This record gives sequence, structure tokens and C-alpha cells, in this order.
Amino acid sequence: MTRKILVTSALPYANGSIHLGHLVEYIQTDIWVRFQKMLGNTCYYVCADDTHGTPVMLRAEKEGITPEQLIDRVWHEHKADFEGFHVEFDHYGSTNSAETKEFSQAIYRKLKAAGLIEVRSVEQFYDPIKNMFLPDRFIKGECPKCHAKDQYGDNCEVCGTTYAPTELINPYSAVSGAQPERRNSDHYFFKLSADTCQQFLCEWTRSGTLQPEAANKMQEWLGAAGENKLTDWDISRDAPYFGFEIPDAPGKYFYVWLDAPVGYMGSFKKLCDAKGISFDDYWKQSSDTELYHFIGKDILYFHALFWPAMLQHAGFRTPTKLFAHGFLTVNGEKMSKSRGTFITADSYIKQGLNPEYLRYYYAAKLNGTMEDLDLSLEDFVAKVNSDLVGKYINLASRAAGFISKRFDGKLAVSLSSERTRFLENLFIKTVNISGDVDNCIRGQSPEIPGGIEGGRTTYIAQFYEQRNYGGALREIMYLTDIVNKFVDSNKPWELAKQDGRDVELHEVCTVILNAFKSLTVYLKPVLPKLAEDVEAFLNIAPLKWGDAQIFLPDAHAINEYKHLMTRVDSKQINAMVEANKETLAPVADTHSPVRHAEAQQHAIAPIAETISIDEFSKVDLRVARIVNAEQVEGAEKLLKLTLDIGETQPRTVFAGIKSAYDPEKLKGRMTVMVANLAPRKMKFGLSEGMVLAASGDAPGLFILSPDDGAQPGMRIK
Repeated sequence: MTRKILVTSALPYANGSIHLGHLVEYIQTDIWVRFQKMLGNTCYYVCADDTHGTPVMLRAEKEGITPEQLIDRVWHEHKADFEGFHVEFDHYGSTNSAETKEFSQAIYRKLKAAGLIEVRSVEQFYDPIKNMFLPDRFIKGECPKCHAKDQYGDNCEVCGTTYAPTELINPYSAVSGAQPERRNSDHYFFKLSADTCQQFLCEWTRSGTLQPEAANKMQEWLGAAGENKLTDWDISRDAPYFGFEIPDAPGKYFYVWLDAPVGYMGSFKKLCDAKGISFDDYWKQSSDTELYHFIGKDILYFHALFWPAMLQHAGFRTPTKLFAHGFLTVNGEKMSKSRGTFITADSYIKQGLNPEYLRYYYAAKLNGTMEDLDLSLEDFVAKVNSDLVGKYINLASRAAGFISKRFDGKLAVSLSSERTRFLENLFIKTVNISGDVDNCIRGQSPEIPGGIEGGRTTYIAQFYEQRNYGGALREIMYLTDIVNKFVDSNKPWELAKQDGRDVELHEVCTVILNAFKSLTVYLKPVLPKLAEDVEAFLNIAPLKWGDAQIFLPDAHAINEYKHLMTRVDSKQINAMVEANKETLAPVADTHSPVRHAEAQQHAIAPIAETISIDEFSKVDLRVARIVNAEQVEGAEKLLKLTLDIGETQPRTVFAGIKSAYDPEKLKGRMTVMVANLAPRKMKFGLSEGMVLAASGDAPGLFILSPDDGAQPGMRIK
């Protein structure tokens, strides 16, 4: 039965170029969509530029243009980059659209009507020169721990300490340089901590919608059954801000992460209006169509908590599945501008490198999990030259010349039963040929246990469906190896030299080109442009998935063979790396405040300097039970914790976790603290240690908890 599927990829932020790290996601999504379309399923692929937020507003101001002019220019750059790598969207839009605005405001109104929107006064730093409230990343100053200068307002990039902006020493605005002022402003919150949201998300994240490793991560964030660890989500920003104004709230704008995923709906609505597609069929709550989001694991928090909760409580359907992938490293390390491995899509193309080299290499590495992917440039050259050119392309070049020169460009009128069976063994029959390759080449086809109905065509299809492209390509290359053994066994170049063997030569070359055509079917989702060139060479209609099991007609006429793909030259790779050093290093700005969760996918706080085991052993980490937790009057981010670490008297610690935790729900919880930290006198009292918590670019603080069975006072080693 034909499936109806809507697919999206995460929206690239309109504040930077597309690089090879981004392309991991878009290439893998495009492969899956092309496979679905080859099967005959109705499958739409939409995406858009994510255009709103303070970084876009400030960059446009710096360039002396309007935000609209900036996002229009970047949109065309992004679109060209995607087209260069054959990523084919059914519609590629912008979140700055009437459709996205309409859906954002409609969702907000429904959440408000459901009692899930709350207004609270929030104290923030304010830039008196720019007349704007400052996000944490736009405030800089001296680290309160290591005293490094010019550190951001949320964490120190030298020592890794996380803190509140108000803890910075001599803070200043990263926008104007002015000393910021503390001011209060009303902010709008989505009550994610409400019981209805908590209950829904606990069920939804355990429903099979997420990969197992992603579901496990969600349980860490959600807590055990009955334990509400979610905090309300600040969905508003104050003017000046480039975005959509909140209805009935002058001067208040939707935070970019609210309308970014709504951009999926806005982009699809554009496609629906242009193509006469029913929007409701795909987005109404009772929809029986399929909706899939491909995302990086760093934005799982937004897509697996905020987004489904918004949709559910606004009356829309939630995703069928989220497909999260890992990060890209190059030569085993994070992409680096200084090493030239922070490679833009545009620079890859400008070096004359075939984009399908990268599509193939990524596919060979992807397995449908959240594991990170490494682009080893040396392995990249070897794999493309060996697999694609040496094994696959070489088949066509070894047979096509004989057909053109000796047989007037036409395949054989018929094949012997032995050679017909060889093709059937590879592409049609329910046989496992792994242990009997020689008999397979000779056209013998015993039913060997372990085969599956539909042969390897079905097996490869299952790999594609599961996004295990590496598994699919291993199967395809296994078959390619067998075809090459057939070539070596029959030696067409020797048959051509012997009188009276033209019929045999004709048949052998016909078998090779039939096998080449079937292999091309399997590779088409990964190599769409190459498949198009093969279709032109073989003089056939666009290949569908079932065509792998259908062979070319008798006496079929092919066109003249032209080189389909050349080998990768290592010099091109070296030149690309050098070009990225030259073009990117001079403009690198490690202190730039222009950051965004999607634009900076895969970013983590820098690793601190190496220490010895002796130095580490000086830190006394202890299991602690939170005996009491309470608000601190006059403190915007602190909670006062009373901790039992097995001593006669409990300790008092002031922790900057107020934004993440309800103090009532912390009582009785086990955590981890630094027990031998020098006491720190604060205006609220004496803090006798430090509670450990994790944080990143995504919202949220997460205090550490030991496994069940740990007791207060146990030392962590």
C-alpha cells in the first residue's frame, strides 16, 4: 500500500554558511526521501531557513542592511549549497513567512486558552546604549573563578565554569561595550511543568517515537514516573528583536525556538497551496499519514520536549518518529578553522570535487543511530576510488566499448540459461549466495538456507528504510564484487581477441551491463546525478526500485559510453584544506556573540587544560542528600540547599539552579557536591561547597545524581 509521508530536516540558521557538518543531516534525509519516492510512496521533503533572533538583527545592523535583506541573501546561498550536493526539497522556505507567523500565533493562542501560558517578571541585564535586554551570550566579563577576561555570561571558555551573568566580574555588553544595568521585564512562559505536559511527554517519549538512546536521554530530563523535573519555558523576548510579535503583547516577540519548528508547518503550507495538497491530511491530530523529523542530537531537547508538547496541546498531530544523528568530526577531531577542516559546502564544490563522493562516503558511515561520524580525508579518497570507481564504474567501462564497437551499440538478442540464472541469482531469487559464489557465477542456484523473499533487493531495501545506509552499501558492494568476479572469470578482453567467440563476448557484456543497471538502482538514492547519467547512457527511463529485478530488453540499444566518474585526486583534498585555512582563518572570531543552537550544531564548551591524577584527587566529591531546598529572597538564580554528606551537621550550599528546579521537588533527592571547596561568603550567607550540574547551549541545567544505592558521604573516585 502506498504510504503518505512528510519529511523535514532541521532548519539551518540564517547567520552562516552551510558546512560539511550540516550536510551529514541533509544528505541522509535526502537519501531516505529519494528511496521512498523510488518505492512509489507519496513523500514530501520540506525545510526552510531559520531567520529570527538577535544574532540576525545585529549582523544585519553591522552590515548596514535590513534583516530582511540579510536573510534573503543567505537563503539564496543556502539553497545553492544544497542544490550543489543534490539535496532536493519539494519546498525550501523561510520562517519569516506569513504562514509561519499564522501558525505560531494560532498555537500560542491555543496554549493560552488551555491555561498553559503564564506571565512573570524576570530580572535581566540591559544595555543602556543599545536600549535592549541582553541574552547571556551577549554579556561578557571576567570569569568569577579563574578570572579569565572576556568570557561569556553563561560559561567560561577557559576553565569551563558555568555561572549566572550576574556573577561576572566587571560585566559589559558584547554589543556596545557598555556596562549593563539590571532591569525587570515581563516574560511569557509555556508551562511545560504542568501535569498535563509532564504526563503526555512521559508517555510520548516512551512510545517508540525516539531511538532507544534518545528515549533514555529523555527519561533523564523527565525523571521517574511521578517526578516532574521539567521547568517552564521562556518563549518571549523584548524589543528590539527580529521575529514575530506575540498577540496582544506589544513589544514582546516569540523566542526564535518557538517559531523555528513551526517553520516546518509554514513551509509545507506553501507547498500545499502551490500543489493542491491537503495540509490537514498531514497535520490534523487524527492524521494517519507519517511525519518524520531528521535532526542533530544537540537539538533533541527542543524537538522531543517543547515541540511535541506544543503540538499536542494546540490540537495538532505529533511526529511519527524523530531521527537524531551524531556529530561530524574530521580526521578524528572537531572541525577546525586553523587546520582547514571547517570546510564549507561552497569551498568543496569550488575545488572541483564531485558532491556525490561525499554523499557516498557519508552513506557508507551512517547506521541509523546517534553515533558520531568521522570524515577521514585519507579514507575518503581510498574508499571512493576503490568502491565507486574501481569496482562499480569500472564495470560499465569494461563492457560498453565492446558493445559499441563490435555490436552496433545493441545488447545480445538472448542470453544462455546459465547467464540468465547468474543475473537471477544476484537480483531476484531467494538464495543466500554468500558461501557459493563460484556456483552463482556458473549459473547454478541451489536454495541455500538463510535467503529472504525478494533476494538482496528486499534486504537492501530494509537497510535503507532503517537509515542504515552503511549496511545497504556493504550489500551492494558485495554484489558488485561478485559481478567483478564474473568479469574476471569470463575475461571479455580475451574473448574479443579470439575468432568465433563473438556470441559469447556479446552475452558476457550484456550480462555485465544488466548487472550494472541493477546495481545503479540500488545506488540511486545515494548517487542521483550519477544514476541520471547511467539512465542516459543505457537509454532507459528513470529507474524505480523494482527495476533492479527487471533486465534490459533483448537487442536493446545503448548510447555511447562517456566517463561517468573520475578518481579523487588527493591534491584536490589538500587544496581544499589549504583554501579553508586561507579563507576562514582571517575572519575567525572566537569571541563573536553571534551564536545559535542550530547554526552552531555540535558546539560544546572547550575542554579545559590537562591535569594530573594527583591534581584531580585533590577534589573531594561526595554523594549528598538534599535535606531541604528553599528560595533565596532577592536572588534571581539561587536556591539555598541543605545537604547531608554524612557529617554531624548538614551543610548549606547556594546553587544557581533556580531557573531549572522547583525547590519542593528537590527535597530528598541525591546529588553530588564538591565537599572540600573553600567556603564562600555571599550576601545571602556562607556557601559551604558546590553542587555539580551540567549545561550546554540548549536551555536547561541538570544536577548530577548517583545511581540507586549510593549513600550520603560516599566518595566519588
